[in-house]
Amino acid sequence: MSLNEIKVSKVSSPADLEKAFAVRYEVFVEGQGVPVSLEMEFNGVSTHFLATVDDIPAGAARWRQTENGYKLERFAVLDKYRGQGVAQAMVKAVLADIPDDDKPVYLNSQLQAVSLYEKFNFEKSGPEFEEAGIRHYKMVLKR
Repeated sequence: MSLNEIKVSKVSSPADLEKAFAVRYEVFVEGQGVPVSLEMEFNGVSTHFLATVDDIPAGAARWRQTENGYKLERFAVLDKYRGQGVAQAMVKAVLADIPDDDKPVYLNSQLQAVSLYEKFNFEKSGPEFEEAGIRHYKMVLKR
């Protein structure tokens, strides 16, 4: 079995942005039934990332500044690439891109992804809640 090359890049072209949106659409809208309007909100004020495996789109993520700090969002990995380290590579890339200041870094994690973010020193903050019919926890980066 050959090792697949995972690359995570900040999106810098309209073509790559479309690829990132296509990954998110497949995972969230088709796979989880999230309304398109909710999935696409805040795209214009976010910094987007595209993950590829052997140059094929495999994952997407973004971050944006909010009144509460820096929010990591829309981490999505296509089914066939799950369990290969794509999500971990995206978390590393996004965290490396966030300004190094004292503003909080946080996210809303779906239940099944909590353990992923815990590996990067995020901790659950507050009770479980539901968003778009999906169970989540707010998680905050402990620095």
